[in-house]
Amino acid sequence: MKLCWLDIRRIAQDAKGAILQEAIHHRLDGVLSDDPDDFAGLPPTLRKVLFTGQRPLPDELGATDVLIADPAVHGHPAELAARHPDVEVGRFVEVVDAPTLEAACRSARTDKWSLLLFRDPTKIPLEIVIAAAAGAPGAIVTVAADVEEAEIIFGVLELGSDGVLMAPRAVGDATALKAAAGGASPDLELVELTVTATAHVGMGERACVDTCTYLREDEGMLVGSHSKGMILCVSETHPLPYMPTRPFRVNAGAIHSYTLSTGSRTNYLSELRTGSKVLAVDTKGRTRVVTVGRVKIESRPLISIDAASPDGRAVNLVLQDDWHVRVLGPGGVVLNSTELSPGDVVLGHLPRADRHVGYPIEEFCLEQ
Repeated sequence: MKLCWLDIRRIAQDAKGAILQEAIHHRLDGVLSDDPDDFAGLPPTLRKVLFTGQRPLPDELGATDVLIADPAVHGHPAELAARHPDVEVGRFVEVVDAPTLEAACRSARTDKWSLLLFRDPTKIPLEIVIAAAAGAPGAIVTVAADVEEAEIIFGVLELGSDGVLMAPRAVGDATALKAAAGGASPDLELVELTVTATAHVGMGERACVDTCTYLREDEGMLVGSHSKGMILCVSETHPLPYMPTRPFRVNAGAIHSYTLSTGSRTNYLSELRTGSKVLAVDTKGRTRVVTVGRVKIESRPLISIDAASPDGRAVNLVLQDDWHVRVLGPGGVVLNSTELSPGDVVLGHLPRADRHVGYPIEEFCLEQ
């Protein structure tokens, strides 16, 4: 999980309490201040980071956990660590040119903490630092102007910065930063569903979801007509007659269908847009968050597939009525939707909660 630090140095006093409570509630990793008094009363779950910028260090560090030093102002981090053995010491580097970039690389290789501020908008210097620090035990925390930049920083060179420091402008920014940090999406329990019936249901609109990611042969999206039952639709990674493979695409189903997105939410296929996030799921239930690049909605003949779980729960999926639209069975077997018949077994998932505007909710809800 990526580190999320909040810079509270310039937050208005009347808003600071609410923002800190938000940070605690969402289990952010740290807060940075230039005043140790700001750390009073904060729980041990929140790392307390002191950075005074161009000002000298205070005589007392209070509850400080991490001291960030600018060597030009505060002295060498090793000397500070010797004077403050109970505090972890890191280095601040503002990267503006080749010499400061080299200083950032040295810090990333040798220091416990490296707090880096890049003045140029390009992320090439950060890429260089991340590459230079490969295998180093310390952590790189990069200053981000906003959540949008934080998302980019977390993904640079696929590895990303170990953490981000961001100054929140309002309540809600801490929540958004934590969401941007993401992390591994949880595995899902897949079950074997037995097909009970299929029916040609006429014309309708179906959605092809084109992601910005190469999907694997055992990977696709969970899609269903009801919030409590979904079937694993395979990506177009398998060869087909008459057309090339499109390993970024899932022919996912009719536009009313649910699919899984981040934070335990669902989305209708009709809601997905460029930039939306959805879960790619493989036959072992492993998931990852992928970005939607495009959704193609077109009128096509549709087929309805009914299936049942081992405990009798009903699942339905409406797909384009064409042989090349496929779902996955046990062991990653690829099944053509138009050839499914009662008794065939497909893979699916059975969420427990009903849904309200995509969020799980415990209430009475009958879907039929």
